Amino acid sequence: MWAFVAPFSGFSINILILQGLKEEYRAYLTIPNQLTALRILLVPVFVLLLLQGDPWLKLFGFIVFVVASLTDIYDGYHARKYGVETRLGAFLDPLADKLLITAAFFLYYWMGYLALWMVVLVVVRDVVVTALRVYAEYKNRPVVTSVEAKYKTVVQNVFVYVIMVLVLMKEDAFSGKGVAVMINHFLVSDNLYYIMLAVTAFTVYTGISYLVSNWSIYFQKPLQGQ
Repeated sequence: MWAFVAPFSGFSINILILQGLKEEYRAYLTIPNQLTALRILLVPVFVLLLLQGDPWLKLFGFIVFVVASLTDIYDGYHARKYGVETRLGAFLDPLADKLLITAAFFLYYWMGYLALWMVVLVVVRDVVVTALRVYAEYKNRPVVTSVEAKYKTVVQNVFVYVIMVLVLMKEDAFSGKGVAVMINHFLVSDNLYYIMLAVTAFTVYTGISYLVSNWSIYFQKPLQGQ
């Protein structure tokens, strides 16, 4: 009799294991995490579209970028409102944000509008700070975002959006030829260079300020997981 029951017992255990894995999978597959994953997938889409010669494809690329940005606004709101915040989301959300903005900055460099050294400084600062924040979150020592960092995010996003709109408006299909010429001249002028220089300087400053403010967390007091 025991020989007959044993296989069924093993089968039941396997079913319970699979059900447990399914529940764990569902716990991570929340709406905010799905939106974050979508944002990551949309990054190469908007880049490829904006690199096309067809102005209408560029417009579609801009729309994709806007949709990706909106998912960033909603996923955090949804996670907090319905209590579905996860560690996976805490890791993926800032990663997706940085991928989106980083892709835009490198895209503008590729188009010939920004200096590479400035883009690299901005990206390195954001990657380092994001990595440290994720590490602190993983160790249950989350760091509160400073007012300066919030201003930095606003400045970067406004800059990225303005340049993207100008990239569209320099197309004859979306503006008069005279306007398109003026915009194109601005995009390769020293004015944009100095604006990006200011953005870079402020970004680096906030990065240094972040490291100084949180020095004790990362370098003096060892992080202990709970």
